[in-house]
Amino acid sequence: MLVLVDADNVAPPRLQPVLDALGDDIVRPDSDEVVIVASGSRFALGRVDWPAGTRLLEHEGWQRADVALAAAYSPSEEPLVLVSGDGDFALLAARHPGPVLVISGAASQRLRDVAAVLDPATDGIAPVLGWLESVRSAQ
Repeated sequence: MLVLVDADNVAPPRLQPVLDALGDDIVRPDSDEVVIVASGSRFALGRVDWPAGTRLLEHEGWQRADVALAAAYSPSEEPLVLVSGDGDFALLAARHPGPVLVISGAASQRLRDVAAVLDPATDGIAPVLGWLESVRSAQ
């Protein structure tokens, strides 16, 4: 599973529960590899407790974090989790050959049209855990 995090775009109350769940052995058995790549400003990256092994890409300035995340993406049948509401990722989500989940409190309509969208800050973490479990059991 690949997790791409736009740290400038999603607040810690939405992001931290997802990162905690992905670091949990119940969600991620040893056989499942989770790759987390996060990009954003130093301030945004510093507001979150990142799981060990997270690849942090510090970028400041308009669209630089988005470009870094797009460069970190590689198509696969594995699930993709996009932690961003930015519509710039809609084409990436639409073309991804596997299942896609978007974590955001204000996802663009373009993202809502092509992926499941959940907001842990309002929906809680249970729907995210359910999505993770469903894609894992479908593999």
